[in-house]
Order: sequence, then C-alpha cells, then structure tokens
Amino acid sequence: MIRLGLLFVWLVHFLPLSVMAPIGQGLGMLLYWLGSERRRVARINLRLCFPDMPDSEREALVRRHFRAFGRSVLERGILWWSSKERIQKLVRIEGMEHWLAVKDRPVIWLAPHFVGLDMGGVRLTSEFPLVSMYSNQKNPVFNKVLYRSRTRFGTTRLASRQDGIRPIVKGLKEGLPFYYLPDMDYGPRDAVFVPFFGVQAATITGLSRLAKMTGAAVVPCVTKQLSGGKGYVMKFYPAWENFPGENLEQDTRRMNAFIEACVREMPEQYFWLHKRFKTRPEGEARFYG
Repeated sequence: MIRLGLLFVWLVHFLPLSVMAPIGQGLGMLLYWLGSERRRVARINLRLCFPDMPDSEREALVRRHFRAFGRSVLERGILWWSSKERIQKLVRIEGMEHWLAVKDRPVIWLAPHFVGLDMGGVRLTSEFPLVSMYSNQKNPVFNKVLYRSRTRFGTTRLASRQDGIRPIVKGLKEGLPFYYLPDMDYGPRDAVFVPFFGVQAATITGLSRLAKMTGAAVVPCVTKQLSGGKGYVMKFYPAWENFPGENLEQDTRRMNAFIEACVREMPEQYFWLHKRFKTRPEGEARFYG
C-alpha cells in the first residue's frame, strides 16, 4: 500500500502546482472521510483550544485542515524528486535579515508543526548547511524516502531521537543552525506542563536548555501554505531577546505563546491530527480515551 501511495505521489509531482493543489485538497477530504480516528483527534484538539467557537465553525476548520494537510502530503513529491531549482521557486524565504543578524553565533531555528514544515526544512537544505533531528518511521520504504529527501542536497546532518542531543550540540558548536521541532507531546520525560491555548500540555524544555548550553540565539521560522497553488512562504522572525531567561518553565511557556499567536493567524494549517494533549498531569482524565 505504501509503495502504491508513493507511486501516485511520484506521478503527480510532474504536474504544475496549480493542478497539484486541488488534487491534494481532494486527497485531504478523502483522508477526512476515511480517517475516523484522526478526524476525532482533530475535533478534540480544536474543542480544547477553541472552546468558544461554534461547533459548525470548528467542523469547517477540521475540513480546511484536512484539505491543507492533503495538499502538503501530495506536494512532498516535489521535495522528494524535483530539482533544487523547482523547490527554491516553490518556497519563498522572507525575513532572512533576522537570521543573518545573529549568524555569527549558534542559532536554533524554531520550526512549529504547521503543514508546510517539511517544505520550509527542505527549502533550507537546498541552500544552507544545517543540523536537524528525525524520528524513524515504522515502514522502512517510507523511512528511506523521508531520510533521502532531507539529506539529498548533501548539506544536512541528521540525528535520530535515539541519539539524544549530543550530535545536535556538536553541530551547533560547529556553526550549523539547528532546525528544531519541539512542539509535540513526546511524553513526560524532559517536559513540563505549561498552557497551550489554556490547556496544560506536556512540552519538552529542550529549546531553553539547548540555548543555555550552547549560547544559541532562537530565530523562529514558520512556513505558510499559500492558497491557489501559489506555493509556500517560509518566514524568519527576529531573534528572541532575553532568552533563555532564569526560569525554564517560563521559557517553555514563552515558546507555546509564540506558537499560539502563529496558530491564530492560520489555524487550519497547524498539525491538529497529533494528540497534543495525550500526556496528562497525574490524576487528570485522558482526553482521547
């Protein structure tokens, strides 16, 4: 099944983006109707994060998210098999001056989980050396495709989560920016409970700890999917001042607050299919059953 899916993505990647986009949206709606479990997770997440939103609006948002997600899945074929030139045309970079302003020191690129995450990441690897972290996929064929797409331009140093942070620290000290994705629920280890849209969420503290350990500046970078098959924009934000602070929990809350602000700008593009509130404080009931 995975091989057939990859074949379909490979065939479609030859099409113009203006044609791929509606096909991807259609794929997203197919996933919406077939993926009852992920549909349920998205509904729970949005109910927790936007409790005052009418049910009809939340359901419309769920559908918009699946359409955006479907597009991102299909358009990954461009990342996997298209030329460097096409990828650079697909994803426009804004705010480069914010990174260049702190380039003489270690830099962490804070990249929240929006649907354009891989688009921004591979776009960066097409032009700049960097270090990043990945999770091994259960399917070996899919894992190989993903790994190759993130390293095929020869500029990326990837470390698996099983390797720990030592390779990341080494890369930062060698001057490689770290493309960091710390906003998922990885369990209670190295995490604190801080609010995310008012809900206590287990959030890893790696951003604050790495910045303190290496003296790195934190430069957020968020990739937005544009409508109408117009591609993506990866935006660098100004480096955070007074970070890390004296309090690890406050630093982690600051990260979540920044991500919340970005989500409010494009709520359909945040990765709502992930069980963001899976880990609960002791004695608290589970949200997902």
